[in-house]
Amino acid sequence: MTVETHDLAAETIAFALASKLPDPEIPVLTLGDLGVIRWVKVSSENNVTVGIAPTYSGCPATEFIESSVIEELKNNGFGDVQAERVLSPTWTTDWISDEGRLKLHDYGIVPPDKAAESKRALFHRGLDIACPRCGSQQTSKVSEFGSTPCKSSYKCTACLEPFEYFKCL
Repeated sequence: MTVETHDLAAETIAFALASKLPDPEIPVLTLGDLGVIRWVKVSSENNVTVGIAPTYSGCPATEFIESSVIEELKNNGFGDVQAERVLSPTWTTDWISDEGRLKLHDYGIVPPDKAAESKRALFHRGLDIACPRCGSQQTSKVSEFGSTPCKSSYKCTACLEPFEYFKCL
């Protein structure tokens, strides 16, 4: 019988290093802000496995995030580093930290609502999206998709500024 041991101090350090990395699509957010770093395990041999939850199954940034985490940990003295995709529980926008939501707003992207009881409700309700620049609720959706598939494009009819809304997933 093999007993697996973990170095908790090293796990804390590795988790912090991975969590501070910027999101490649919205660089104002860190991977920690997004809540995609689920766990870190460091063996007694200094080998690391990092659990990373993709924001959605087709996210083009997933492989880049995994390779960035691996590189960051190797550059900081960890031995063999592996990324493991964590598909359950599925990532939702509820995992975005309160600080991350503030960063999104300050960057000009409206943060997502908290999750609806039913995902079906997300497609059928009209959202009152306030402009992140002037605060007006006189806004209209320009396109279901923005600069990335997880955002929608909006326009404020009060200040005429375009902005994006991070979809609730």
